[in-house]
Amino acid sequence: MITPEKQLLITLWRMATPDSYRSIHTRFGIGKATCIRTVRRVTVALCRIASRFIQWPTGRRLEEIKQSFSDVNGFPGIIGAIDGTFINIPAPKENPEAYVNRKGHHSIQAQVVCDHKRLFTHVYVGNVGSVHDARVFRLSALQDYVSNPTKFPDDSHLIGDAAYPLLKQLMVPYTDNGHLTQRQKNYNFCLSSSRMYVERTIGLLKERWRSLLHHLAMGLIEYIPYHVLACCVLHNVCLIQNDDFEILTLNDIDDIAVGLQEIQRCNREEAEAKRNFICATLNIRN
Repeated sequence: MITPEKQLLITLWRMATPDSYRSIHTRFGIGKATCIRTVRRVTVALCRIASRFIQWPTGRRLEEIKQSFSDVNGFPGIIGAIDGTFINIPAPKENPEAYVNRKGHHSIQAQVVCDHKRLFTHVYVGNVGSVHDARVFRLSALQDYVSNPTKFPDDSHLIGDAAYPLLKQLMVPYTDNGHLTQRQKNYNFCLSSSRMYVERTIGLLKERWRSLLHHLAMGLIEYIPYHVLACCVLHNVCLIQNDDFEILTLNDIDDIAVGLQEIQRCNREEAEAKRNFICATLNIRN
């Protein structure tokens, strides 16, 4: 029997390093098959408790998040920043072309929402790399959240880049057509500086759990989303326990392609009115 403590240590090593199972089972003195089963067992257990550590903000926490984002540059109503990232994987045996992302790598996508403390508040992972961020958003539970006023009380919203649709619950930049007003440029600057939280959060996730950094060497596609979600759970656990560290700047933080998707006209008009109001009330930054 392998003790629970040793099983956890084996799994942490697997997630925190790019080591292969061949290297890990030798390091810990167990068989390779046992090593694989151990990591899968602990990974599934972490996913089962994900809802305890990855929670949508409510009540006082939600107000704290809004205030903290507002303190950055005055952008009101933000309860989280959203972004997507690629997790590079080996070419799958079935339909490998569907997993090729715009950078030419086989990958799956992870969509995350974080708060000002770099804690994940929502994680959706598993779509193939060729799917656009806007479609990933529509397939995720966030699509249902935007029609639920309890998820976005007091006219609050997420912030995202231009890959996402403009909604009352999701503020995105003005498209730069070369004719933006000074206030629109200021709005884009304030949104972009607030959105840096999610890029730093993804960078921290991949620096701490380095199996995700360059290439996640897993042969069975169905286990990869569990692995990524388990890393996100551990990311939150570490931050909750104040186990933090300085990270390096990542060169592969995703610079999402531009392109707004069509949404219902009535929602679009309300969202544009809200964005214009925020734009008009933000203080101009020098």
